[in-house]
Amino acid sequence: MTLDDCPRVAEIRVRGWQSAYKGLIPQSYLDGLSAAEDAARRRSNLEQGDGGIVHLVAERDGVVAGWACHGPHRDGEVRSGEVELYAIYVHPDLLGRGVGRALLRESADRCAAAGHERMLLWVLKDNVRARRFYERAGFRPDGAEEPFEAAGVEIPEVRYARVLTGTGLD
Repeated sequence: MTLDDCPRVAEIRVRGWQSAYKGLIPQSYLDGLSAAEDAARRRSNLEQGDGGIVHLVAERDGVVAGWACHGPHRDGEVRSGEVELYAIYVHPDLLGRGVGRALLRESADRCAAAGHERMLLWVLKDNVRARRFYERAGFRPDGAEEPFEAAGVEIPEVRYARVLTGTGLD
């Protein structure tokens, strides 16, 4: 991902939230998301990053179609030494076309190549489509749950984990 990708990644992320989380997160929160603010945040993160967080984009016909981000697993403010998939979003018009699978595979492959044995991620408990996506890739809930707060409402998240082999998602 480059600085030039930030506006498109922000658009994909905001549209992804508004599409995937409709009915799961308060509509007022979703309506308040701003692609311009998100793009500024992405730019800042890239400019200030130390390389510990990896941002990947997938392109279709020369246009960014999806984005994934992984880095050190966070357990509160403590980094555990494991790796976590922080985000993966595909433009809503391109869902089901392999973009998400390609991003997840590339992220897992890079993590495995870096010596990580396990990848963790958090997903909204009621996000059935995302949970099926991760389960098809071999991720399973590991029993950890915690709430995500949006617009004063606590939304439960579950943690998923997958053992990585030498090539990620074999």
